Amino acid sequence: MPLVQISLAAGRPPDQIRRLIAEVHDAVVRATGTDPARVRVLVQELPPTHWAAGGVTLAE
Repeated sequence: MPLVQISLAAGRPPDQIRRLIAEVHDAVVRATGTDPARVRVLVQELPPTHWAAGGVTLAE
């Protein structure tokens, strides 16, 4: 059973998250031939204070 985990900075609207989940799900089904009911997509939203790039948090 494929499990895709996605980490994002918090703040996206729910409809955008739903669209992301649907498109990732469909891509996994196409690429692997897995039964769609067995594909799992987990989206974890992190606060900007807990996400950094280049040593600087997104909150800074």
